[in-house]
Amino acid sequence: MKLRYKFILLTIIPLLLSFAGIAIAVFSQATNLARQQHSGIEQAYLNSKETELKHYVSLGRSAIDHLYQNGAINPKNQEEAKKILATLDFGDDGYFYIYDMHGKNLMHPRQPELVGKDLWTLSDPEGNLTIQKLIETAKNGGGAVRYLWEKPSTHQMVAKLGYVIALPGWDWVLGTGIYLDDVDSALEKVDTQFVKNIHSTMFWIAGFTLFCALFIALSGLVLNISESRLADAKLKTLARSVVSSQEDERARLSRDLHDGLSQLLVSTKLQVESGVAKLQSPAISEDKALIAFQRATKQLNEALTEVRRISHDLRPAMLDDLGLVVAFEHLSEEFHQATGIDVIFSPRDNRFNLNAISNTVLYRVAQEALTNIHKHAHGVSHVEIELLSDNDYVILLISDNGKGFNLQDIVNHPKRGIGLSNMRERLASVQGHFDIQSGSDGTRITAKIPHGE
Repeated sequence: MKLRYKFILLTIIPLLLSFAGIAIAVFSQATNLARQQHSGIEQAYLNSKETELKHYVSLGRSAIDHLYQNGAINPKNQEEAKKILATLDFGDDGYFYIYDMHGKNLMHPRQPELVGKDLWTLSDPEGNLTIQKLIETAKNGGGAVRYLWEKPSTHQMVAKLGYVIALPGWDWVLGTGIYLDDVDSALEKVDTQFVKNIHSTMFWIAGFTLFCALFIALSGLVLNISESRLADAKLKTLARSVVSSQEDERARLSRDLHDGLSQLLVSTKLQVESGVAKLQSPAISEDKALIAFQRATKQLNEALTEVRRISHDLRPAMLDDLGLVVAFEHLSEEFHQATGIDVIFSPRDNRFNLNAISNTVLYRVAQEALTNIHKHAHGVSHVEIELLSDNDYVILLISDNGKGFNLQDIVNHPKRGIGLSNMRERLASVQGHFDIQSGSDGTRITAKIPHGE
C-alpha cells in the first residue's frame, strides 16, 4: 500500500473509531434516559390513577354512609347498600365490588357469577393470591393494590390497579379499580417514539460519519492528484535539468578536447613532422631537428596534463585514492589558480564516515558552489571552506564575502537557480540536507550528509 493511502487510512480510522465511541455513548445515554422517562411517566400515571381511585372509593363510601350507620349490622341496609354500589360505575369497566373478610364475594356487577363464591384461594396467572392481598391491604388501613384480573369487556387477563378500604362494622371490603392495558398501550407508544428518536439520532451520526470519511478520502484524493501533478512537474523539470547538465558537460568536454587537447596533439604532430623533415634534409643540422623534437616533447607533456585535468573533472581519482580532505585541498588550489580568489580550507577532521557515493556528492556540491561563486558572485575576494562532523552528520560549509543576492528571486525565476537545485537534489539522493543564506555581507552554503550514508 502506498504511503499516501496509509496516511488517509490513519486519518479515517481514528475518525470512525471516535464517531463509533460517540454513537455508543449516545445510544447508551438515550436508552437509559428512555427507561427513566418510561418509569417516570408510568409512576406519575399510576399515582394519578391511585388518587382518582381513592376519590371514587370515597364517593362510594359516601353513597352508602347513611345506611352504614356507624357499623351497625342491618341486613336490609346491607342489601340496599349493595344495590346502590352496583349501580355506581365509571366507564365501561369501572365498577365497585364487595368481599367479606373471609374472601367471599358479596357483590360484583360485571361478573355476577362470582357472587356468593369463596375466592380466598384465588390466584392470578403469576401465582399471586389476589383476594387475600386485597383483604390484607384493607385491614391495614386501605390502599392501592396491583394485580391481574379478567377484563369484562374483553374477557382477557390484564393488569389492574385496585383501591380497597375496610368496613369493619359489616365485615366488608369495599373496592374498585381501573384496568392498566390502556396505560400500557400509551407507554408502548411513548417507547416506540423513543426508539424512533434513538434510531434517527444514530442515523444522523452514521450519515455525518460517512460524510466526514468521504470528505477526508476525497480531500486526500484531490491532494494526491495535486501532489502527483506537482511531483510530475518537478520530475520533468529535473529530467530536463539532468539532460541539460549532461549536454552542458558533453559540450564542455567537447570544447576541452577540441580547443585544448586536439590543438596540442596537432601542434605536436606538426613539430614531429618538422623534426623528421629536418633530419631527412642534409642541408639542415641535427641540432635544429632536435629543437623540433624537444618542442614536441613539451607539447606532449602539456597534452598529458590536459588529459589528467579532463579526467579529474569527470571523476577525481584522488577522491577514491587519498580521501575527501585531500580532494578538497586540491579543489581549493585549482579554484585559486583559475580565479585568483583566495580560498581557505579548514578541515576539522581527517577521516569521515561516508561511502564513495556520498563523498562524490559532497565533492560535486563543493564544485558547483565554487562554480556559482566564480560565475555569479560580485566583489568576492576570499572563500572559506570548512569540513567537519558532529554526532549525526558530516557538514560542509562554504562562505564568501561577496555582495550576496535575493534568494527568493532566484528560486522563483524559471531559468535561474539550476545550480542550487542540482546541489539540493544531489544531497536529497543520499538523505542529506541543503541550506543557503545570502545577504549583503556574503553567501553561506551548508550541506549535511548523515554518517554512514
